Amino acid sequence: MIKAIIFDCFGVLATEGWEPYYQKHFADKPEQLSEAHRLVKQLNMGNINYKIFITKVAKLANISEEQAIAVIDDNVPNEPLFAYIKDNLRPKYKIGLLSNAGANWLEEIFTPEQLTLIDDYILSYEASFIKPQPEIYKLMAQKLGVKTDECVMIDDRQKHVDGAVNSGMQAILYEDFGQMREGLEKLLSQST
Repeated sequence: MIKAIIFDCFGVLATEGWEPYYQKHFADKPEQLSEAHRLVKQLNMGNINYKIFITKVAKLANISEEQAIAVIDDNVPNEPLFAYIKDNLRPKYKIGLLSNAGANWLEEIFTPEQLTLIDDYILSYEASFIKPQPEIYKLMAQKLGVKTDECVMIDDRQKHVDGAVNSGMQAILYEDFGQMREGLEKLLSQST
């Protein structure tokens, strides 16, 4: 029986500025793309801070730090998803947020009302694990007070969906709100 629904932050609960940034600046430059991915992994693991990250990825793209921040920090809440959580999910399920993140920007991205809909969260830089490592999914279930097989993880990256499944959760690949809602409602109706 499903007791908790866990959402990724960037690409699900909010738009993601990092992907458009690296696609624009490094998609056709394999060495720079590899270095950009290495830097974001270091940030998400908490091994470097955000200022160092911005300095390095701006230099890698040969642009100013201000230009890099303008794209990378462009994260907008997914209003239809938050309305759905408030009206349909929150009354019946625990809500979690699990994100590979290099700092806590939740209060900068989301309104206080949106944050009250989330029972608990894990940001990778604080946990010393990143998705798709199984430990981070198990830790999230533990923080919500449920078993991993009582959770559904919703993420926009297939490898993170696979990581959730490998840890014992059910999972849905987020493509858009309508597709996610349909898949989630089907899953929830089967678990009652």
